Amino acid sequence: MKKILVVEDDLALSAGLCFELDTSGYLTVAAYGCRKARRFLEDEHFDLAILDVNLPDGNGFDLCREIKAAAADLPVIFLTAKDLEEDVLNGFDLGADDYITKPFHTQILKRRIEVALRRGNSGAKAVEDGYDDGFLRLDFQALTAVRSGEKLNITPNEYKLLRLLTANAGNIVTRQTLLEKLWDCDENYIDDHTLTVTMNRLRAKIEEEGHSYIRTVRGMGYIWTGGK
Repeated sequence: MKKILVVEDDLALSAGLCFELDTSGYLTVAAYGCRKARRFLEDEHFDLAILDVNLPDGNGFDLCREIKAAAADLPVIFLTAKDLEEDVLNGFDLGADDYITKPFHTQILKRRIEVALRRGNSGAKAVEDGYDDGFLRLDFQALTAVRSGEKLNITPNEYKLLRLLTANAGNIVTRQTLLEKLWDCDENYIDDHTLTVTMNRLRAKIEEEGHSYIRTVRGMGYIWTGGK
């Protein structure tokens, strides 16, 4: 049974949400603030955390940062009334797996929880120095890439893209973040058009039918989907 930490200071909403998730086969633990959430996280194992942003003794963004620093693989979903674009982007940049604004539909939340949990248990390896799902193998130390047994010719900037995406697997990496990290052979930062061209060229190298690794989130950035 998957255990979910629900950090929400609206007691009625928290109780209703926990009831819905418990009746769907999950085990929920409710915390109404950051202090209690930290105590639960120290003492118990969780498979997913649902965080509000505005909390009485802090905010969910800081709590997410702490969670990801201690357990990078723990999926986090923001559930909040803060719906400004900068808030959504901030949530994803902190490593959140999803960002849902209130009011919300319970069935949609449940489906997104399922997706986040599946992503966390995909079985593929996305680690600091490489990625390997049996079809695609990347080694960022040796700078080698192999697809279905065939060695690929990957450029330095393509390796940088791959490392950024795999390190944030399942989360949106914004175009702005990528543009800040990439530069050409003369050490000039590349422009938006060049990023698009580089990304398309990289996809053509590593993907084929049945093995899609990079998903575009229009107007925001890209997600490494781990071949799913």
